[in-house]
Amino acid sequence: MTRLNSVTSPAIPFIIFVLLVNSVFAQETIDEITVTADFRERSELNIPSSISVLDQVFIEKSSTQHFQDLIYAIPNLNWSGDGNRPRYFQIRGIGELEQYQGAPNPSVGFLIDDIDYSGIGSIATLFDIEQIEVLRGPQSGRYGANALAGLIYMRSATPTEDFSRKIQLRVAEDNEIAAGLAFGGPTEMLKNAKYRVSIHRHQSDGFRDNAFLNRKNTNQREETSLRGKLIWNVADDWLFDLTTMFVDINDGYDAFSINNSMTMLSDKPGKDVQRSSGASMKVIYTAFDSYTIESVTTLAHSKIDFSFDADWGNDIAWAPITYDYETKNNRKRQTVSQEIRFISSESTSSFVNASQWLLGLHLSKLNDDLDSKNTGIYDDPIYVYQDSLNTSLESKYAATSLSLFGQLNFNVNESGLLTFGLRMENRSVDYNDTEKLDIGPSEFMTGGDVTYMNNISDNFNGYITLSQSYKAGGFNLGVVPKGQRKFNQEKLINIEVGIKSIWDEGRIRLNGSLFYNRREDQQIRTSMQLYANDPSSFVFYTGNAAIGKSIGSEVEVRWIPNDRIELYFNGGLLRAKIEQYIGPDTNLNDRDAAHAPTYTMSTGWEYRYPSGLFMMISASARDEFYFDVSHNQKSKAFELLNARLGFEKDNWSIQLWGKNLTNKDFSVRGFYFGNEPPDFPNMLYTRRGDPRQVGLTFDMRF
Repeated sequence: MTRLNSVTSPAIPFIIFVLLVNSVFAQETIDEITVTADFRERSELNIPSSISVLDQVFIEKSSTQHFQDLIYAIPNLNWSGDGNRPRYFQIRGIGELEQYQGAPNPSVGFLIDDIDYSGIGSIATLFDIEQIEVLRGPQSGRYGANALAGLIYMRSATPTEDFSRKIQLRVAEDNEIAAGLAFGGPTEMLKNAKYRVSIHRHQSDGFRDNAFLNRKNTNQREETSLRGKLIWNVADDWLFDLTTMFVDINDGYDAFSINNSMTMLSDKPGKDVQRSSGASMKVIYTAFDSYTIESVTTLAHSKIDFSFDADWGNDIAWAPITYDYETKNNRKRQTVSQEIRFISSESTSSFVNASQWLLGLHLSKLNDDLDSKNTGIYDDPIYVYQDSLNTSLESKYAATSLSLFGQLNFNVNESGLLTFGLRMENRSVDYNDTEKLDIGPSEFMTGGDVTYMNNISDNFNGYITLSQSYKAGGFNLGVVPKGQRKFNQEKLINIEVGIKSIWDEGRIRLNGSLFYNRREDQQIRTSMQLYANDPSSFVFYTGNAAIGKSIGSEVEVRWIPNDRIELYFNGGLLRAKIEQYIGPDTNLNDRDAAHAPTYTMSTGWEYRYPSGLFMMISASARDEFYFDVSHNQKSKAFELLNARLGFEKDNWSIQLWGKNLTNKDFSVRGFYFGNEPPDFPNMLYTRRGDPRQVGLTFDMRF
């Protein structure tokens, strides 16, 4: 059965409908959902936080290749189309929108098997991914400065006790073809060990036509994933969990056109390439009666090439004017981290009478090297004006972070649990570039939470939490407005109340939350164009606003009335505002945040016949939102309709699926600036989302 689990939206009419309908329920018990993006693996029912959990069944039945296709199923989550695939995410209206220079400083954490890829999440391919967890709200107490707004955690498939194999084949419009193989089980070389290996390759044209080059694949997608996992019980007291991965995203980037269509005119289409390799090793030692020791070590290396045709045109399109600009960014990022945790047993009272306690230390080192080049020429024979551009920047960024964190749980009578969490982090930075900027700030940051959770009944929990999250300060590069070289760290105060409930042996799940956020010294990244006829001369810089506020709710309902039917509804309400900010070219007083739609909703219905035939219809909707903080242009509200029809028998299935069946025209990114000679009037240029696509997927397990 399809499973989608989260704490999500304005589902009140649907909730009332679910609770009032009298139905005959199936007798099987639905599996419990375990959340791993926490200090302790716990049931989703016992996590006092707004969280969405998408399991492997839902991922596979959604016919998805990339996390991009699942974003619209998750409340109050959005993404910025600044790249072929999503790299930057926004949770509850908080998150980055575009490429960065200098310091990587994300607001939304992104981890794959504990490996940190925050800010470079385009490698989120989904073949053989077991579970995705989206934690909304401050997570700095658990994950530090990169999780101000929340966290996205992906976990690859766990090795099985018996040898098993999985094959997936997929063909679709847009010249899409994909194939994957996964296998694993116990290994003969190591006693008490099991492994899993997967490989997947995907290729498609990217839904754009380049009329000038007469090509259909300038926005192509070529994506390869390799994963390996080994779990080894070396002895009764020792467990080793090793994960390795290599993902090669070799995508094109030709996504913007002068007339906002799907027909491109660029003569130098760009690329969006990311090659990432990583490994994580978790070691668990359980010899002590009162506590367990866990060690988590991660390594990662990423090479990212991002380029684009900055004028979006060619010699013929701009004739008689010569107008030709290009931007190239080559980045290398390396991360190393070591975390050690001391975790109490389930009932330990040796530490200030706490029922449970945890103490940990985290050390990480990040190196980020960038080589950026902007070239171009402008020659206007009518106004007799010429200009050229040839600039480059090479920079080296290194950051070392040391964190001490802890958590105490206290039982309050028989049904309540009071939790105190605290994290203290010190970050030291060393940065230098070819523009002779040499800077080395260091700062101390603290975050944490106080949470009370009450077990109202065996299947109904309520919670209230007060938490503080933080995001490191930093510095701006190159030419910036006066007084904007440095900016301060930001803090986010969150008050949240919620419920978690499971009814009728898991066949009804109803989760909900209400939250209020207050951002102090809110970091605002805005821009200005230095030269009207140079689209590469945009200066992006970050400053601090006085206060930002947001209020909202998230609700999720899932209902399985019998063994044939399943329904779900997820949604979020959000009002995220910038209270006060006046920049050199920008006045944002009392304005909504960027990429923060007022509502986000998704719903689905699935029917399965005993013969093996199944069908599903799902829909999502989201409100309009501001494209950026540097202008006041908005997207349009849109709705997307998906469906699938398939047949399942024994160990194989085949399904015909369609996405965006109504071929809805919607936008995922927008810029407002002058890019058309000779007068260069300010215009809104948008990147459109993917159009309708129909395909066929075959799966076999044996």
